[in-house]
Amino acid sequence: MDLDVLNMFVIAGGTLAIPILAFVASFLLWPSALIRIYYWYWRRALGMQVRYANYDDYQFCYSCRGRPGYRPSILMLHGFSAHKDMWLSIVKFLPKNLHLVCVDMPGHEGTTRSALDDYSISGQAKRIHQFVECIKLNRRPFHLVGTSMGGNVAGVYAAQYPEDICSLTLICPAGLPCTTDSKFIRQLRELEESEGIDRIPLIPSTPEEMADMLKLCSYVRFKVPQQILQGLVDVRIPHNDFYRKLFLEIAGEKSRHSLHENMSKIKAPTQVIWGKQDQVLDVSGASVLASAIPDCHTYILENCGHSVVVERPRKTANLILEFLALLHNMDNNKKQA
Repeated sequence: MDLDVLNMFVIAGGTLAIPILAFVASFLLWPSALIRIYYWYWRRALGMQVRYANYDDYQFCYSCRGRPGYRPSILMLHGFSAHKDMWLSIVKFLPKNLHLVCVDMPGHEGTTRSALDDYSISGQAKRIHQFVECIKLNRRPFHLVGTSMGGNVAGVYAAQYPEDICSLTLICPAGLPCTTDSKFIRQLRELEESEGIDRIPLIPSTPEEMADMLKLCSYVRFKVPQQILQGLVDVRIPHNDFYRKLFLEIAGEKSRHSLHENMSKIKAPTQVIWGKQDQVLDVSGASVLASAIPDCHTYILENCGHSVVVERPRKTANLILEFLALLHNMDNNKKQA
């Protein structure tokens, strides 16, 4: 082989080896950095831009795609201890001409965290209203989506600010008394009785606890490498004290049944999506909402747990789009009548 050709292969091999070695080193030594890169890549690939909005001295961090048009904008509220990027799996299956906004909830990720803030469900709803006014999202009524804690906040928002929204999607929302206790509720009761409430199953501090949390939240069993579990824990540990404070707030008397207390005030057409095998918040909550909200469309997903957004992203996106199309057609029929 010609020496120049050999040198070319050596140089090419060396060039390729550098990013490969960097990837392996990141995976082994800094898995949390790899997770951040993963979210950055998917935001970029899906066209989601990170932006900030300020209300006095309070900062909101959010990602968005598209511009307001003839179809309603969609605002998405994530669950407890998550962040705006949890919606990326659904964003992937939504049309690019829809105006999407995913905001970090109060105290989460890039949104301001203050010890003086009110993290009750009603307090969070007020903060989200401030965010909506900051970015002028309520110039026209928008579609509001919330999951778990975010679903509790979304329901209360719909009840307290009915003029802001045209429709509502609640995905496995918290804030309801259920006729059947979930596995998570039973675990909490056992911890309370043994005075081990500091070990909240939704706040892992080791890879093993993270694996247990994933099993609790998901019916689908994902095979997650140990290094990724470590990275997920590393990302969360600096925030665990806040998560404990927040959990005790939203699980307390003031917020525990906030959605239940406000659901009769929800006037917007409402869609409820729930995983049948939800072990965090029992699926019986869906019938509680269906009996209280006049125009309520309920969908129970088989072989799906609490993490509906992760387990069934395509189905969830399609259900939201079908619901919006149904409402659009009904509105057109009314205008023509």
